Amino acid sequence: MGRGGEAPHGRGTGKPNPVDIHVGARVRLRRTLLGMSQEKLGEAIGLTFQQVQKYERGANRIGSSRLYDLSRVLDVPVSFFFDDMPAGVASSSPAQRRGMAEEPASYERDPMAKRETLELVRAYYKITDPQLRKRLFEMTKALGASSLKEEEA
Repeated sequence: MGRGGEAPHGRGTGKPNPVDIHVGARVRLRRTLLGMSQEKLGEAIGLTFQQVQKYERGANRIGSSRLYDLSRVLDVPVSFFFDDMPAGVASSSPAQRRGMAEEPASYERDPMAKRETLELVRAYYKITDPQLRKRLFEMTKALGASSLKEEEA
C-alpha cells in the first residue's frame, strides 16, 4: 500500500495508473526539452536517477510536494504536468472510476512525448537566425495543413 492506505497502482491491477503515466511522461518531456539528464534532475530534487526513472514511467506516484519541486526545477507551472491529458486517461483516476462497469479505452501515447518530437524541437531551437526559424515554422504549418486537406479529400 502507498501512503495514506492507497494502493500505489491503478485499482489493484499491479499496473501504473494512466494518470501517473501521463504525469510522468510530462516530467520526461520537460526534462528532455531542457536537455537535462535524469541524474541532474534527481540531484536537483534530492533523488537518485532510478527514482526519477520510476516517476517518468508512472511506476511511482509523485506526491504533491515533489510535484511542486519538479515544477520549480523544470520551470513550469504544476498544471503543466496535467496538460493535454486525454479524456480516457482523466476518467481512469480512481475517484472517476468508482462504479464504472467498463474499462476506459486504451491509452494512446501523447505525440509530444515521442523522441522524434523532442529531437525536432531541440533542432528547431538550435537555429539561431530568427527569420530562418520563423520561415521554417511557417513552412511546417503549411505542410501540415496541406496533408490534412489531402486526408479530408
